[in-house]
Amino acid sequence: MTGAEYIESLRDDRTVYLEGERVADVTEHPAFADSIRRIARMYDAVHDPASGFPAVPTDTGSGGVTHPFFKAARSAEDLIASRDAISHWARMSYGWMGRTPDYKASFLATLGSNTEFYGEFAPNATRWYAESQERLLYWNHALVNPPIDRHLDPEDSADVVVHVERETDSGVVLSGAKVVATGSAMTHLGFVAHSGAPVKDKRFDIIAAVPMNAPGVKLISRTSYAQTVRRTSAVFDHPLSSRFDENDPILVLDRVEVPWENVFHYGANGIGLRGNPSFGLRFPMHGATRLAVKLDFIAGLLAKSLRLTGTSEFRGVQTRLGEVLGLRSMIWSLTEAMVRAPEEGPAGSVDPNLGAVNAYRTVAAQAYARVREIVLQDLGSALIYLPSSVKDFKSPEIRGYLDKYVRGSGGVDALERVKTLKLLWDAVGSEFGGRHELYERNYQGNHELVRMLVVESMERTGGLARLDDFVEQAMAEYDLDGEIE
Repeated sequence: MTGAEYIESLRDDRTVYLEGERVADVTEHPAFADSIRRIARMYDAVHDPASGFPAVPTDTGSGGVTHPFFKAARSAEDLIASRDAISHWARMSYGWMGRTPDYKASFLATLGSNTEFYGEFAPNATRWYAESQERLLYWNHALVNPPIDRHLDPEDSADVVVHVERETDSGVVLSGAKVVATGSAMTHLGFVAHSGAPVKDKRFDIIAAVPMNAPGVKLISRTSYAQTVRRTSAVFDHPLSSRFDENDPILVLDRVEVPWENVFHYGANGIGLRGNPSFGLRFPMHGATRLAVKLDFIAGLLAKSLRLTGTSEFRGVQTRLGEVLGLRSMIWSLTEAMVRAPEEGPAGSVDPNLGAVNAYRTVAAQAYARVREIVLQDLGSALIYLPSSVKDFKSPEIRGYLDKYVRGSGGVDALERVKTLKLLWDAVGSEFGGRHELYERNYQGNHELVRMLVVESMERTGGLARLDDFVEQAMAEYDLDGEIE
């Protein structure tokens, strides 16, 4: 799929709402158009040899090429190629778009490597594996139930939780809502699944593909940062908000008919997606690579901003910049461990290293929050000692004052200083920046669940037992009478 084909594919009469009105065409609407064109550039990069994108042949016999992460990995080299391709696309948004088409390849590749998991629906998995890989279909996912009545089991919240209303000869009918379907307004399909505590009622244990233009699918968008910039400001003033806003709509399914051909799992064991461990290893690899790219960007921007404010040589400031650089290097190092020491996966496949995945999942949110804290702490008022708008530089009445009083250190002019610090403020201080900290804290699951999954994985793989054995070995070396020879 080329960029132009991707844009055209979204003109499909999908039902998207923003500010009380239905969006006629997401590709032209100011809330979505710029982000859609950013994604289109990623598609074009796959087909442009000059871009340096590491495309690989498909494994479906189509004779085409694809993004490596859409294929089931069979070796460390495959995972390295996937990591490098993820990084390539992430750099096209400077790390600020988390749900690009390759994110859901974390799951899609498992359709080819872990086919047995899907039981009677295995043929569906095989078909979607091939089609997604060949066309690079753009999927979103919606896994989490709305933050309503969370003290109740899903079965007791059927008025809001996605469930099967009824079965028909041709498929199932789904109703309910999910929070949130990031990027869904500009994707082809939604991956709707139960992921959480086991459920007893099979109606709630469903994994299915839902096209975003299917009758009954409603996307209710949050405030659009991109549209707000277009109305009130300029790209110069909000360079990230205006171009990389993915939006996070509420996904509502109102009696959506899903054919059996689009079902991957239904009521088999009550645990839904939790039964597919490969997905749990692959999506952190994507997230870690994207976060590493984002930290590259923030670290470079912070270093430049410190020079512009004349504080880059202060000892304390240097120690904290060193901390940011160290955190950035730690995340990159974890991606190296994930891809170069893979785990054995199903059917001859390999998955990212479990230990590195667990480490990333444990430290990533705190690392990002700490980086943001350092930026706010060490730049302080410099982040708001800025004129209101690019229009101020075009005003002859105040341009001279700006050139004199808002210049940067070391001979840097006011325009360069303001442009740099507005970019950094958009990254950490704007509503867009606040949303990104919320994303980094929660996109893997709530902070307690993430750590519980680390324990669960260590128990499942025998890692915790090995730690216990290590302790017992030490304790067996001595008793009440001293060291045992």
